[in-house]
Amino acid sequence: MAGFEQRLGAALQQRREQDLFRERLTLDSAQGPTVRVDGRELLNFCSNDYLGLASHPRVVESFRSAANTYGVGSGASHLVCGHSRPHQELEEALARLTGRPRALLFSSGFAANTGTLTTLLEPGDRVFQDRLNHASLLDGGLHSGARFRRFAHNDVADLARRLGAGDGPKLVVVDGVFSMDGDTAPLAELAALCRQEKAWLMVDDAHGIGVMGEQGAGSVQAAGLDTVDVPVLMATLGKALGTAGAFVAGDELLIEGLIQQTRNYIYTTATPPALAAAALAAVELLQEESWRREHLHRLIARFRHGAADLGLDLMSSTSAIQPLLIGDARQAVLFSQQLRERGLLVGAIRPPTVPAGTSRLRITLSAAHSEQQVDRLLEELGKCRCP
Repeated sequence: MAGFEQRLGAALQQRREQDLFRERLTLDSAQGPTVRVDGRELLNFCSNDYLGLASHPRVVESFRSAANTYGVGSGASHLVCGHSRPHQELEEALARLTGRPRALLFSSGFAANTGTLTTLLEPGDRVFQDRLNHASLLDGGLHSGARFRRFAHNDVADLARRLGAGDGPKLVVVDGVFSMDGDTAPLAELAALCRQEKAWLMVDDAHGIGVMGEQGAGSVQAAGLDTVDVPVLMATLGKALGTAGAFVAGDELLIEGLIQQTRNYIYTTATPPALAAAALAAVELLQEESWRREHLHRLIARFRHGAADLGLDLMSSTSAIQPLLIGDARQAVLFSQQLRERGLLVGAIRPPTVPAGTSRLRITLSAAHSEQQVDRLLEELGKCRCP
């Protein structure tokens, strides 16, 4: 037992010494453009609630109404007796949204990615992943037993060199929008290469769904691609759709295969039916209120223009994720603390989430923000710039 205590203690001490120790915030309010923390109202620029739906009255009422009908727990896994009508209706709505025959709900994006990859891949297969893919994609590929390769970020030529050698099933896996850099994968080029090399393409569109594409169907739709081009599409419900959980969308063969074989699906209690009902309301709002996406994209342009005027070192991104590169972990923490003292909540992202030397402020914008709030953010960023 002492060995575990020493190991854990040493790891925690090292994180503190390297300014990598993380602490949780306790909110006393709903998600929104402002939140309450420790009795203070703070302007919130670190939430993934990109469309401002997490506390939308219609979403909340859908949850409340479904809880009155179905209770607050699902009682079992989907394959026992936990699959309720709201789950079924949400899967059908997500399939329509993404233009695919079927969709399958998972309890989280991590479960969806690791479960899908470990189901599809076998020892001897080859899986190729962008170097900046989300941890869940990397873990799924590593745990699958397949031969695992990483290619340079968004570098189609590097992937082509790696794909060309060897036979057997090949799966290319990328984020649609990268969660820490905010940039978008070159999906059309990747899909063309995969067709040429007879490989499957899987896209994690957690940060693109709801925000990108004319109907908000995500980065795959924005790139003009379909199920043939991208056989495996994963996206989450806890960001632009404001609720929780995730789904995989694809053809009949893929989805039925996941239902029958994926341990993360078979052996997990289904999410509450009320949560599915709330997510269904969010999908409906996404389709009815295109102004949310339009307003968000105007705010992104406004913020980037203002940041350029201030000489801020923003990373290249047209998404709701606008990272401000700092470099040093301690400086990023100090910058975040200064902003919080001035009434703004902006997260400092440090290794191991991002590579050493690339610590940053991960600024996220929402359709719930006003132009005045974005201007206030720019004003305070100008005042708090670190040396």
